[in-house]
Amino acid sequence: MRKTALLCLTLLTAPLAVASPAENMFGYRQGVLSYSKCLLGHRGDTLPDKAYASLLEHADEALEHSLYSVVDKTQLPASGNRHDYFSFAPYWWPNPETVDGLPYVQRDGEYNMATKTNATDKQRMISFARDVRQLALAYYFSGDIDYANKAAQQLVNWFVTPATRMAPNMAYAQAIPGRVDGRDIGIIDSRLLIDVANSVELLRDTPALSQDEYTSIKSWYTELLDWLLESGNGREEEQADNNHGTWYDAQVVAFALFTDQPELARKQLAITQQRIADQFDAQGRQPEELERTRPWHYSNFNLEAYARLVDYAGRLGLSQWQDTNVERALRRGFNFVAEHALQDESWPYEELDGFEPGTALGAMMAAALLFNEPAITQAAAQLAKQQPGAVEQLLYSPFHALPGISQCVLPAGK
Repeated sequence: MRKTALLCLTLLTAPLAVASPAENMFGYRQGVLSYSKCLLGHRGDTLPDKAYASLLEHADEALEHSLYSVVDKTQLPASGNRHDYFSFAPYWWPNPETVDGLPYVQRDGEYNMATKTNATDKQRMISFARDVRQLALAYYFSGDIDYANKAAQQLVNWFVTPATRMAPNMAYAQAIPGRVDGRDIGIIDSRLLIDVANSVELLRDTPALSQDEYTSIKSWYTELLDWLLESGNGREEEQADNNHGTWYDAQVVAFALFTDQPELARKQLAITQQRIADQFDAQGRQPEELERTRPWHYSNFNLEAYARLVDYAGRLGLSQWQDTNVERALRRGFNFVAEHALQDESWPYEELDGFEPGTALGAMMAAALLFNEPAITQAAAQLAKQQPGAVEQLLYSPFHALPGISQCVLPAGK
């Protein structure tokens, strides 16, 4: 490992950075990242230190990876264009009653790993998004430009270089052999590009990413956002009444903020606000997600999208998101999951793959920064201690589980 054991001494006294208004609008929360950075090195056994060591280990591996591109797939989408993103629906399988296996049949919750081969782009996008995030964060926390340079190379190869760039659409995502060439549901795949955009912001104004490259990447996101808003698949996905609709909103809002279109973000958040009453019942349960074969996973998956949306609404100063009914419904939803994360034996729903409390880590740590709720705070602290190497320790900072360090102070309102 190149640098995993190294911690910069300057981190010990690093002041908390004050984010500019533009930085506050989109990207990782600079105040929280600065707080996590300040904590590093004060005590070698803190959760952020363990997460930092794990981050550098993974980032060192990412330095050795080849550049990712959608043109590397071995099977083409119906368009015949290698630049179009192409994936297969993960819960669909060859038909056992036909010779050629067509049309595929659904087995909800049972992941067909054949959908993540080199033939299509699903795993490729996952790997690309993972590496870019790890490299950009490793650069932020270590200051090592090698990480930033590699992240920038990946970004330019995926979004900018004509021979390798992805076309800005998701028209052929989650195709089903023998049934459909691409689906509105496939738009869920591009949620990964939210954190890619967050990572781009970390590299902005660094030697690794030129202004022209940064502008080209933002232009690509503008085109994708236009496609999400104007295409038939995009309009259908917006109508989804479960996690698909929520993640559609999260993408539209995130990409609008990233591309300097705050009014569009506000408009989409008004639509999100209307979803909340339909998605949560009086106890905070999410009926659409609880009907799935993996209800715990999907309940948390939907909450992860809502945590982002609440954060965006707060950054935009949308007071209506503090409306009693909206806030109360969201608090109930996060509290419902928090209570079961704390007492896993109480989860009453059948799980295809068993119940794993740790699935709630991301949703609970994000929510703990947004809501002043004892159960959520307790769940976040408990889950953080159980997963000391998780990158969420740095993104959200497990302040509830840490002893106080006088040099490091969370920004107002966390």
